[in-house]
Amino acid sequence: MHYTQQLAGRALIAATALFTANFSVWILYAVIGLDFATRLALSATEFGVLLAAPMLSGALLRYPAGLLSERCSARRLLVWQSLLLVPALLLLPRVHGYVALLWLGLWLGIAGVSFVLGVRYLSPWFESRNQGFALGVFGAGNVGAAIALACAPAVANWLGDAMVGPVFAAGLLLVTLLFALWAPKETPYMRSRRQPPLSFHLEPLTDLRVLRFGLYYFFVFGSFLALLLWLPRYYVSAYGADTKTALLLTLLFATLSSSVRAVGGWFADRYGARAVNWSVFWTCLVCLFFLSYPPTSMTIHGVERDVQLNIEVGIELFTLLILVIGIAQGFGRASVYRIVFDKYPRQMGSVSGLVSSIGALGGFSLPVLFGLAQDIVGIHSAAFMVLYGVLACCMLVMYLALERERTRERLMFARAHNFLHDADTLPDLPLRE
Repeated sequence: MHYTQQLAGRALIAATALFTANFSVWILYAVIGLDFATRLALSATEFGVLLAAPMLSGALLRYPAGLLSERCSARRLLVWQSLLLVPALLLLPRVHGYVALLWLGLWLGIAGVSFVLGVRYLSPWFESRNQGFALGVFGAGNVGAAIALACAPAVANWLGDAMVGPVFAAGLLLVTLLFALWAPKETPYMRSRRQPPLSFHLEPLTDLRVLRFGLYYFFVFGSFLALLLWLPRYYVSAYGADTKTALLLTLLFATLSSSVRAVGGWFADRYGARAVNWSVFWTCLVCLFFLSYPPTSMTIHGVERDVQLNIEVGIELFTLLILVIGIAQGFGRASVYRIVFDKYPRQMGSVSGLVSSIGALGGFSLPVLFGLAQDIVGIHSAAFMVLYGVLACCMLVMYLALERERTRERLMFARAHNFLHDADTLPDLPLRE
């Protein structure tokens, strides 16, 4: 038993390290994209599309990867998936045009698959009561965003912009080799769980609950990705911050949101994932209400003189609200996957692949919507108006789903009560000798 726990700990550490390295590659465009935007004179919409390219391919590949992990070794798939990224990173200094950067971004999106493969690799190692915490620790690999935000500018300053890709390639290759050598292999028992037919793993596609969980993840993970990509430019354009300050504040957001994910998993284990989700949504809704409010000036006509009133969310309050949202999103990402494991413990590869695909589509679509909203409406806070609308839809769906469950429970209770009442009024039957 103790030896099995040691292996589980090794698996968790190794998988988290590899996911962290992959995640740093997945959001690399968020850091180097500012230079592309300046050099190519991109509009807000074009910039949003560029940032979204890795998110699109990562989202589309997650579900097929989840299905594949049900039939093949997730450990082996993790190694090969990581190695596929090395050539793309080495090509990064040689690509300059906008279209070529889009294609390379789609290639780098393969990094997003690592989460699904890691979940499938780790879930059999831990008991049900520890799933929330274990997957929360693994999900804390989102801190790879902070690594990219901190290391990419440092490498560019020390070695030049052309070395960012090769240095990240070397780092990813090193972590992949360490994972291949140190991570424990899956046991025969784990491999035996892949015996059910493909139809068994496709079955959740017909369950509306999976789509509902995907919608929750669309906000807690998709908006997290979108903000990671969008915040550096937002700080520069809305508040006139320099690039270094913008990246530093985004780094703080990424670090806090990622590091609390394990705590969120523990809360989901202890208090229930549904309660954590509701708390997350209400917290974010309040913060987004203030962030959506554009800078406003109004004149109040008084009795003797006019009063000029200026309402604006300053950079300090903006950063505080963003950090609160980031912490809430970290809790939410952990709680959603706790629900997924509770409902589909034998289909974690396929179901987590679908849920995370829907969530990652948020990382693709939201930056594009941010850019479109800003270009059409003409105000910076339009991005947060979009997020407010997305969250309102999530909360409405969650409320309707809970009401339907409560109605079903009341009907079942009423039927059981009527059955017992009818049984009490039945005449006594004579005993048969």
